[in-house]
Amino acid sequence: MIKYILRKLLLAIPLLWGVVTIIFFLIELSPGSVADHFFTPETTPEVREMIIAKYGLDQPAFFRYLLMLRNLAMLDFGHSMVQERPVFDMVMEALPNTLILSAVTLMIIFPTGILLGTVQGVRQGRPVDTGISIGSLFFYSMPSFWLALMLQLIFTMHWKLLPTSGMYDMVWYDSLGFGGQLWDRALHLVLPGLAMGLAAAAGTARYMRSSLLEVIRQDYIRTARAKGLPERVVIGKHALRNALLPIITLMGLSLPFLFSGSVLVETIFAWPGMGRLIVNAIFAQDTPTIVACFFVFTLVVVAGNLIADLMYAVIDPRIQYD
Repeated sequence: MIKYILRKLLLAIPLLWGVVTIIFFLIELSPGSVADHFFTPETTPEVREMIIAKYGLDQPAFFRYLLMLRNLAMLDFGHSMVQERPVFDMVMEALPNTLILSAVTLMIIFPTGILLGTVQGVRQGRPVDTGISIGSLFFYSMPSFWLALMLQLIFTMHWKLLPTSGMYDMVWYDSLGFGGQLWDRALHLVLPGLAMGLAAAAGTARYMRSSLLEVIRQDYIRTARAKGLPERVVIGKHALRNALLPIITLMGLSLPFLFSGSVLVETIFAWPGMGRLIVNAIFAQDTPTIVACFFVFTLVVVAGNLIADLMYAVIDPRIQYD
């Protein structure tokens, strides 16, 4: 097991190198630079040269690329060209917010998807199966940004049940007690969590249904039923555990979706997370911040897939990692 984990971690090194390399040179190939945001028609050539030199843009791109790799090897993300702050501090402020939103989204995706998929598999071909299938396809076909806007329109503008944006109420939050502050933050999590989780839960339900239908046709399920075991025991103890294996793979692959989906959802809901940070950095062409964000995204995806691989052995003891 230890050797397997170490091998996975070593394989992550060329992956990280490839991601940051592609991102860096894509930024270099894009028109303009971060210095353009500080120029005005009245800016003199001397001031322009000073600004360009300040951000090191007078150096060759390959030299700046090597300097970036050296800094990343020491986990030094540098300073933001726009905010004049250490990028590490900016990431540490935004990352917990995105992880909180992602955790809430996962709690929506997988319990809901597994429950609905199990009901569909057990009630195959019945009206409940058809109804859940139609509802799943309805939500699965919705883009997350459109769903986010519709949720805001319904629950905030029309029904006035939930807050529309932010992590907490900017006016009343400080005057609330601990319980009130916790409740206020929970209310602000509902809409962005639903916007990111409903479509993915619908997809998970489809995967769970197919996996469960395949498992319950196996000989050992027929044998368990022939022994007279109750149906809830057959499904809950024998079928469900084996049907969850593809869902674990889906769980590891859902992390890239969560972080890419958070870019739009965090922008719509003014959620101060990694998605909003990277959008602002892209518009400003803030290279250190963009590279740091993708570096962290890749680390989280690698960690998520490693955890998913290890969970296989927990669900199915037959799987061994030598």
